[in-house]
Amino acid sequence: MVTSADRVIVVGAGVVGLTCAVRLLEAGHRVDVIARDLPLETASAVAAAFWYPHRGLPQERVAAWAATSYAVFDALADTDPESGVRMVPGTEVFVAAEPDPWWGNAVSGLARTRDLPHGWVDGWTFTTAVVDTHVYLAWLADRVERLGGTITRLNLSALPTGHGLVVNCSGLGARLLGADRTVVPVRGEMVVVEQTGIDRWWLDRSGPTYVVPRERDVVVGASEVEGEWSRTASPAAAQAILERATRLVPQLRGARVLRHRVGLRPVRPAVRVERVGDVIHCYGHGGAGVTLSWGAADEVVALAEVSAAARAGG
Repeated sequence: MVTSADRVIVVGAGVVGLTCAVRLLEAGHRVDVIARDLPLETASAVAAAFWYPHRGLPQERVAAWAATSYAVFDALADTDPESGVRMVPGTEVFVAAEPDPWWGNAVSGLARTRDLPHGWVDGWTFTTAVVDTHVYLAWLADRVERLGGTITRLNLSALPTGHGLVVNCSGLGARLLGADRTVVPVRGEMVVVEQTGIDRWWLDRSGPTYVVPRERDVVVGASEVEGEWSRTASPAAAQAILERATRLVPQLRGARVLRHRVGLRPVRPAVRVERVGDVIHCYGHGGAGVTLSWGAADEVVALAEVSAAARAGG
């Protein structure tokens, strides 16, 4: 049985940290989120943020977490328009025949299609969640505070000790806070352009190239440079991204560029969700932080409940 004395400190205020905080608060824990970067300053705020299991392993656990998140996003899109979540149809394309996706059972209406742009020979369509991160992160932060949690800026040199359970959602910060050098940055650039009437998303994983329509703009990406820490935008990279995306979606041609963004994805050989003593680690979600957030958060709550149950029985 969880009591009000079960304090949890969540380290990290990106999408994973905030989602864990929400689920822990809903389970009856007292939760304080502490982070160097506040929600709209995190890597999550830069993400294109559509549901797709990218750069996250192992497949079995990722598929389960992703399915849970998909169901939550689907419900949010129906019931809470203030969340910034919409369910949007789209198409993933391939230059060669592709087997069915390992995550296919999680999504709605996955179907093969031959209605493809010139140059692509295989593809499938499905409906997925598109998340406006500025709206959504603010919604999550508000949810944390309405449930009685706190969010505080604090630059840590180590994980807190002696204050109860700690949930480490520090992303790339886990290199220091978790002493985990297997977490590496994968630098990604994306360009935000004006909305030109695009109402479907498009994805070519080989680029990777994606076009993700939001209500007021369109996010176009991307690049992937492993081990690169620089957040300085490259005009040449932006130009290459726009050229690839325009080939995929000609309707983008001439769209006015609004912003050029750089984010660092926290990639690890396998997503780490495990409990070690009074610390639950939850990081290394790669390019799938939004996609895995609710499923991973549910597992974090289960691990926290094990700790509470052990004290109650002890």
